[in-house]
Amino acid sequence: MKLPAIDRRTLLIGGGAGVGLVVGFLAWPRREGAPMVPGRNDRLVNAYLRIASDDRVTIAVPQAEVGQGIWTGLAQVAADELGADFARMAVEPAPHSDAYFNRLVDPKVPLRITALGTSIRSFEQPVREAAAAARDLLVRAAADQWSADPRECRTVGGRIVHEARSTSFGAVAEAASRLRPADAVQLRDDSDGRLIGQALPRLDLGAKSDGSFRFASDVRLADMLFASLRKAPSGGRIVGADERAALAQQGCRKLVVRDAWVAAIADSWWAADRALERAAIRREGPAVSSDDLAQRMADAIGGGAFDRMVDIGDYDAAVEGSRPLAATYSIAPLPHHSLDPPSAAAHWTNGRLDLWVATRVPDLVKAAVAKAGGLNDRDVNVYPMPIGDQSGTGFDASIAVIAAELARDAGRPVSLAMSHRDAQQSDRVRPPLRAAMTALPAPGGQIKAWRARLAGMASLSADLADLGGGRKPGFAPASASPPYAFPSLRVETVDAGLPIDTGYWRGGDEALTTFATESFIDEMARAAGMDPFAYRLAKLGGASRLARVLTIVTANGGWDGGGPGSSMGLACASLQSSHIALLATATIGADQSVEVSKLTAAVDCGRVVNPGLVRQQVESGLLAGLAAATVPAPDRVGGLWKAVTMTGRPFERLAKVPEVAVEIVGSRADPGGVSGLGIAVIAPAVANAIFAATGRRLRNLPFDPMAG
Repeated sequence: MKLPAIDRRTLLIGGGAGVGLVVGFLAWPRREGAPMVPGRNDRLVNAYLRIASDDRVTIAVPQAEVGQGIWTGLAQVAADELGADFARMAVEPAPHSDAYFNRLVDPKVPLRITALGTSIRSFEQPVREAAAAARDLLVRAAADQWSADPRECRTVGGRIVHEARSTSFGAVAEAASRLRPADAVQLRDDSDGRLIGQALPRLDLGAKSDGSFRFASDVRLADMLFASLRKAPSGGRIVGADERAALAQQGCRKLVVRDAWVAAIADSWWAADRALERAAIRREGPAVSSDDLAQRMADAIGGGAFDRMVDIGDYDAAVEGSRPLAATYSIAPLPHHSLDPPSAAAHWTNGRLDLWVATRVPDLVKAAVAKAGGLNDRDVNVYPMPIGDQSGTGFDASIAVIAAELARDAGRPVSLAMSHRDAQQSDRVRPPLRAAMTALPAPGGQIKAWRARLAGMASLSADLADLGGGRKPGFAPASASPPYAFPSLRVETVDAGLPIDTGYWRGGDEALTTFATESFIDEMARAAGMDPFAYRLAKLGGASRLARVLTIVTANGGWDGGGPGSSMGLACASLQSSHIALLATATIGADQSVEVSKLTAAVDCGRVVNPGLVRQQVESGLLAGLAAATVPAPDRVGGLWKAVTMTGRPFERLAKVPEVAVEIVGSRADPGGVSGLGIAVIAPAVANAIFAATGRRLRNLPFDPMAG
């Protein structure tokens, strides 16, 4: 396979004594600061892949590490294509460059972004191409030394091998850097020493295990101060704070009050946060309660101003004179419950700003900070730090903007962090959804017509609009169509327009709409008196990959038909170019809580780089989604969300965590995303299992068995 994107017109090779080989691209900027600086004799400033004279292979990873294992995944891709020793692989955050735009999220908007399970899908091929170019140079350098034919050489375990001779990558890296790139190179097609498909250990596992892994809140600089933050309600403002009381806190140096926020700067974060408690901050904002929000959602779904997203066949004609079956489902706004609250560290030096921040969109954060501070983009250097969870945080530029202002005001480096409570109170929550579903059954268990009316709010696009200062977007879910084939299908949407801030949540829009779709198809199967598995399978039409995982999961999980005496429920979904089916065993306990004992999943996510990472992603999505489905939604008081503690929840004890089994179905298709799979199917599968076990249909998220 030839790689037209990697040729001598686009490729730059650098190196030098003690540096080794560096592979980069002409399109990359030359003047921006970068984490990969090969050395003073090198021709490049920004590099993608570096092979040092000590055999260390380092790649620049464009995506944020949010726990999904992308550092490991892309390092494994590079090591496999190179024929490198995985134990000698290292990663660094990629520098600021338009070479790293993730065009899968939105092809029309060039943006470096980590979201929607696109990391491997977007960057597997570029990393392979860069590694293939480096391998070609290394092999040719070694062959020159041996006077051998490069076509007779191979790479394995970090060495170039020709017959009985071998040499390490590092030994020929400098010589390789002096070679002219080939007009075109080929990807590996052999099977010797391949790493793709192996469950290699995570590169970050050791550091996370011993506590040495560093997040934004762990950054420590000389002479650093610490700050804590409270925000005003959305659409509101700070109306007062007791500065004298705050300064009475030992260690507190200053209270900074703005219309939208108030922060305390102190010698320690604890002292800063205690100072804010003493300040008795007074805030005002729209007095909209949770009940008000729920009523507005109901009003929106009952209105008539819908946008028609999908219209297949003639729904009106199909249902004329009939009475379709109907059900309404709702999902409440939910905070992210992040393990890693918003934090940033800022340091000014001679009018230039260095920022360490947990972000999925480093270029947008850089632009937002530069605009707020009246700076040129070149004077702001953003170091993207890992993010402590995958819930969907990492789109907040305000924490970086405020940290920069506090550090400039203090004249010293400042580490700013919010408490978990305050992060929840001002969170850009998971968007609410209300879905009015109708369907007309036909003889033989068929469905003649299906309609979904959805009221909701923007998620990822709302985050991006806020970062870019654009107009608040309307509700336009990325995918609201069911995976089933119906003669008549209509999907309509309306923006609920609630006075709250919404943002991205793991799984995206599909994680919301799947709850309504998979719950309602189950209800239709029950109304027809049919096995929910057979009912789904008959309607999947050309969705062969989804049908396959659905068939596998019922076999693996011992599907019992879901009839009387069962406590099993099914759900399936296609999202992020992947496919998942889930069989859940669940019921309602004596204390009226949801009890889930077993989860069996089958996943087809195309070609798998690391099956261990895939299983981790699916399992974590299932458990995160189960927590979100069972932890009560927060009330809204005084324009702020009332923080919900996880203390006392069943998942604090491992004995309450259900048994989880995940089968990865082999596939030659291109890789798909996996981060949102588990979280999309868990709630409907559990709801369907509870109906089988108890006859009670739970149509509202989070679940409240007492309310139904």
